[in-house]
Amino acid sequence: MGEKIRSFIAIDLPESVLQAITKVQENFRKSNLNIRYVRKEGIHLTLKFLGDIDRADVEKIHAAMGRATKDFSSFTLRGERVGVFPDLKRPRVVWAGLSGDMEALRSLQRDLEYQLSGLGFPKEKRSFKGHLTIGRVKGRLDRTNLSRTIEALGEFRTESFTVRSIVLFQSDLRPQGAVYSSLAEVSIKNS
Repeated sequence: MGEKIRSFIAIDLPESVLQAITKVQENFRKSNLNIRYVRKEGIHLTLKFLGDIDRADVEKIHAAMGRATKDFSSFTLRGERVGVFPDLKRPRVVWAGLSGDMEALRSLQRDLEYQLSGLGFPKEKRSFKGHLTIGRVKGRLDRTNLSRTIEALGEFRTESFTVRSIVLFQSDLRPQGAVYSSLAEVSIKNS
């Protein structure tokens, strides 16, 4: 048994998108909602959470990522809208939605799921809902205040960004929050 590392595959985001999400977090902070916000360096578009893997499997996962992306061209997305999972009655996660070439995103995620299932990673039971996590609700909060804050952010949109690669990240859980480091990256060819 080798060294275990917690990992996931995601799309890294440009600074302009991270700045826009940070501004959304500031709006929520002003509303004094009981939310634990994701640090700027921890915001990304997760495609597949892998959990604990053997460090020795990084190359196999990297190869599967390459197979999943081989027929793709770069595509464009943008952050748009703010909402909560599962719903306003029981909010647990505050998120920014996505728009743009969503079919390419869903197709990439499906191909990644398929390639990784061949390595023994179970397919996700829930359907993929691409989003950027802004924060997680910590216990009870004023749902009316939450609803008002989301409504005030109704026109939220980031700049468009081009997806040119996917990254296998290691996640180190620390008292101050998770720290992410890149283990492998696969480029997506230009369209």
